[in-house]
Amino acid sequence: MTFYPTDRLALFIDGANLYSQAKALGFDIDYKKLLDEFRKRGVLIRAYYYTALVENGDDFSPIRPLVDWLDYNGFSVVTKPAKEFTDAQGRKRWRGDMDMEIAVDMMEISAKADHLVLFSGDGDFRPLVEAIQRKGVRVTVVSTVKSQPPMCSDDLRRQCDSFVDLADLGDIIGRPQRVHQPRIAETRTRAELDADDEL
Repeated sequence: MTFYPTDRLALFIDGANLYSQAKALGFDIDYKKLLDEFRKRGVLIRAYYYTALVENGDDFSPIRPLVDWLDYNGFSVVTKPAKEFTDAQGRKRWRGDMDMEIAVDMMEISAKADHLVLFSGDGDFRPLVEAIQRKGVRVTVVSTVKSQPPMCSDDLRRQCDSFVDLADLGDIIGRPQRVHQPRIAETRTRAELDADDEL
């Protein structure tokens, strides 16, 4: 990565995209380490994190604790409600594309920054990166081609000023993946819970 100590940096993290990449590479992102790493590389003016949240009252969004932590620890968190749809097999799914929010924020801050770092491999961002470069701002893309299948668009890699494979940052900003350990209450059967209610 080529960064200069006087660079005014801004980070743009597509939360769902980064999560999928890290999962495919076998580690979790330590967001405190990520922030610390880029603070060492220049003058960090803003770190944005984008995600859609399921907020329908019945379903607790598992991403909510992370979003709250990020909000209190130096990130500007941008969220919107995920939209429910039914897939071809009749299963309930959620969709929450944050591309437009990322694009607007990157264009706005490009007047105040020297270097933008985009954590996404989505090829739809190629024209955005090109437009920002025309303003004289450098763009680094962090994604991965070391997963199976690769998770970064070739067009985006060609357009950016530099490409950093997330796999190469694993030792710096990663931590081992957590294995979900069910809480005691989660391991009890419905019959056991009903029996307790009767007591």
